Amino acid sequence: MFVSAIVPAYNEGRTIAGVLKTLKDIEVINEIVVVSDGSKDNTADVAESFGVKVIRHAKNRGKGSAIKTGLENSSGDIILMLDADLIGLTSNHVNELLKPVIENEADMTVGIFSRGRFSTDLAQFIAPNLSGQRAVKKWVMNKINDLDTAGYGIEVALTRYAEKEGIRVVDVELRDITHVMKEEKFGFVRGFFERMKMYRDILRGMRLIKR
Repeated sequence: MFVSAIVPAYNEGRTIAGVLKTLKDIEVINEIVVVSDGSKDNTADVAESFGVKVIRHAKNRGKGSAIKTGLENSSGDIILMLDADLIGLTSNHVNELLKPVIENEADMTVGIFSRGRFSTDLAQFIAPNLSGQRAVKKWVMNKINDLDTAGYGIEVALTRYAEKEGIRVVDVELRDITHVMKEEKFGFVRGFFERMKMYRDILRGMRLIKR
């Protein structure tokens, strides 16, 4: 099977190098596509320095749109989705996400943080369906209409579609990994509004898949 890694990124110049360095060392990954979603920092330049495919959105369109752009510019029948702000990502994490899908034991895996730090572990314990770390068979993603409008709600849309259609899903524990919180990235005030935007997108993602 051909595996494509898609990394949506918005102003992640400080962290994306660590993610790409790990991905470049994994033999089963055939291509890496970074979608810089209107970034105003050096995200795209850092990504290009790793020799991966980089697509630049002129304006910020949202995570769902970035993922859709990645899908349209990738060849894999298995899609690995990883956030660009991960801290502590290792090849073991990636291989554990991919293995059940490659071996056809699952149609989608969902990575759940543990033993990273309290704030991110708690968030994923409460709402594991919000995790952006996934391996998915491409045909599953192609079944969801209007994926580009989901924004941060893309993960919820995938989870609800899997529940509705009986898609095989395996949760994978990702130990000792975390990511940068929005309040850390943008400051408390802007981070708060970015979080509210995320919650709005989540509701939109839920509406994409009707029960």
